[in-house]
Amino acid sequence: MGTRPSFMRMALGEAEKAFQRGEVPVGAVLVNGTTGEVAAASGNRVEELGDPTAHAEMLVIRDACAKAGVARLPGFDLYVTLEPCAMCTAAVSFARIRRLYFGAYDPKGGAVDNGARFFDLSTCHHTPEVFGGIEETAARDLLQAFFQEKR
Repeated sequence: MGTRPSFMRMALGEAEKAFQRGEVPVGAVLVNGTTGEVAAASGNRVEELGDPTAHAEMLVIRDACAKAGVARLPGFDLYVTLEPCAMCTAAVSFARIRRLYFGAYDPKGGAVDNGARFFDLSTCHHTPEVFGGIEETAARDLLQAFFQEKR
């Protein structure tokens, strides 16, 4: 079974591919927590698909659910390079993801440790175990390079 850093490195690879496509470089990998098998991997595809919900987290959750024919993924762990936004945090909760690992913190758009802090709300029905700051420097550097290039 892979280690957390190797799965986060895979997510960083997906983020780099997103960067090359002109997308905000966020990558995600969804892993079966029991077998260590990667169920889905993707980077942001908002611009490519013309879909504001095509965040990396949403894409891997949709893909894994479709492949398995289920609506919830209780034994799965999500590795994402950026603290999820409110939409993605809600999807993580609704999908019953077991553990959430993220890289860079997002003071502007995050909803785990910043902003809405979705998992702390009384209306949140499921809270995964959360681990932030994994490969944080690499994730942050990639995002900063993307936005510097855009300026």
